[in-house]
Amino acid sequence: MIIQLENEVNGEVLLSVEKELQSLKYKTTHVQTQYGSYLVGTGKKPFDIRKIGHLRGIKDIHVVSDDYKLVSAKWKVNPTVVDLGDAVKIGGGHFSLMAGPCSIEGEENIMDTIAFLKANNIKIMRGGVYKPRSSPYSFRGLGIDGLKLWYKLAKENGIKIISEVMQVSQIEAMHDYVDIFQVGARNTQNFNLLDELGKVDKPVLLKRGISGTIDELLQSAEYIFSGGNERLLLCERGIRTYEKASRNTFDINAIPILKEKSHLPVIADPSHGIGIRDHVGPIAMASTVAGADGVIFETHCRPEEAFSDGQQTLDYDEATKLIKKLRLLSNTIAS
Repeated sequence: MIIQLENEVNGEVLLSVEKELQSLKYKTTHVQTQYGSYLVGTGKKPFDIRKIGHLRGIKDIHVVSDDYKLVSAKWKVNPTVVDLGDAVKIGGGHFSLMAGPCSIEGEENIMDTIAFLKANNIKIMRGGVYKPRSSPYSFRGLGIDGLKLWYKLAKENGIKIISEVMQVSQIEAMHDYVDIFQVGARNTQNFNLLDELGKVDKPVLLKRGISGTIDELLQSAEYIFSGGNERLLLCERGIRTYEKASRNTFDINAIPILKEKSHLPVIADPSHGIGIRDHVGPIAMASTVAGADGVIFETHCRPEEAFSDGQQTLDYDEATKLIKKLRLLSNTIAS
């Protein structure tokens, strides 16, 4: 169960609620986030919530049977909206597009992409400065210096940025230079990293693991939420199956299921989901019909010259056509 506490509840009141729950054989965990204070109670035997409903400090009580409780849709009436400031919102009816190269390659690449995004009224630029590559000899990113340059240029042009953090030691250095931390598929169950991201007041986009289940993705999100960070986005990016015809198998089923199970916004990544440039558009469209709150995809002025993932990266003409289709489709669905 989840017990929502009154704002600024004092320690004595909190302790009395915890003791009452413990007397009912429930283990309690206090969670303080940017927006609220919660007690998560776990126990085997249900009880009549009226036994504790009268206690001081309690704002509301929600019975949640899911193992993941704070990210469950069973207790929150309205879907979560992640507000990045400057009228940039994700979720709750705000359909969002995020685009950019797989890897940030330098100043010219950054400025080319920013010009493209501004021409298409896209407010969020994706890109990696720390790249988890299958081969140690592949380009692995420009690091923190590249991130600082990218952030400076993006901020000057009113663009928000999302970039992948790979380890705990990178969080502090990256913190002031990203608008959204991305957790990649290889780190979805890096619980030390998730714990630390729970302590930051920056949104986190959490990608589904390479072979991860939907419930495992939600459990990973629970780590971040329970650590104190409610500003979460879930991302379906395809999973590894026995099929070899595409890079991954994009799980279109995951989008409506995640929307049913969780109050968090769901973002689709068709670039990694299928890994074939010609098919990124149709998968992006399908994910929008399935209910995604946004799409994140890769684009580059010359994909054949991209430092990484050129085979799944749209050129600017292809990306422009897709953006128009996605917005038209999203508006049609919304109406």
